[in-house]
Amino acid sequence: MRNYLIALVFIFVTGSTAAQELNCVVTVNSDQVAQTNQQIFKTLERSLNDFVNRNKWTNRVYKDNERVNAQMFITITEFESNRFKGNIQIQSSRPVFNTSYETPIFNYKDNQFNFEYIEFQPLVFNENVFESNLVSVIAYYVYVILGLDADTFTLEGGSEYFRKAQNIVTQAQSSNSLGWSQSSDRSRFELMDNLMSNTYREYRVAMYNYHRKGIDILADNNSTGKQVIAGTLNLFETMIKRRPNAFLVSTFFDAKSEEIRNIFSDGPKVDVIQLKETLNRIAPLYSSTWNEIKY
Repeated sequence: MRNYLIALVFIFVTGSTAAQELNCVVTVNSDQVAQTNQQIFKTLERSLNDFVNRNKWTNRVYKDNERVNAQMFITITEFESNRFKGNIQIQSSRPVFNTSYETPIFNYKDNQFNFEYIEFQPLVFNENVFESNLVSVIAYYVYVILGLDADTFTLEGGSEYFRKAQNIVTQAQSSNSLGWSQSSDRSRFELMDNLMSNTYREYRVAMYNYHRKGIDILADNNSTGKQVIAGTLNLFETMIKRRPNAFLVSTFFDAKSEEIRNIFSDGPKVDVIQLKETLNRIAPLYSSTWNEIKY
């Protein structure tokens, strides 16, 4: 009896300390839909929050303070019967060593998000079967978030998560749902294909160098951290010479442009003239942001 009670206590303690991987807030916005009864959208929002945060996505044991912070904003633009049309914006971040600051990792809007959903239907993810477009899209972005987060701590540390996302893409190919096609511009297929391709390897090296060797040491050695970050940006120039208008370059600066401006507008000086020239070559869409670097 005593051994049985000890076993129960052990299960309780270990279970309570093994948190899920994500601390993600899912928001469903239906303001654009002329629907008197909003209950189905609220139910969908609750179900998605449970699905993302309570599902076990990996074999790794996470502590509470290791959970990845993220947000998913789903905007419904059309709704009829059980068919939904809209977009989803995904954001994720991670803490910077020795600070209270959270650095943005991913900030991406997917406009090709159509799905079917019946209120109170269970959301079940099977990595070997395409169950529904709703489940597959959400699961796909969960693994993108986990993979990118892991890449910022270990060089190419997110590969196992990207492979899972790539498998979701493969399963979804036969569904004819929007956003999975190889022929679609900036599709989920393209994002994952680029992340797993050696053609764009500089992106993943940059993710590691920028965060682990650069921003993580800013608090202790601001000058060295800045120099590493500035040098890391040159990797993107190498990549766009090989592949102009590379998709991954835009995803990086969609998340990082304001942070880069802030980093180089304060603290120890670096050669901002050369830095701004580089930034304007690799991310010209953010030229107004780069012009705000006045230091």
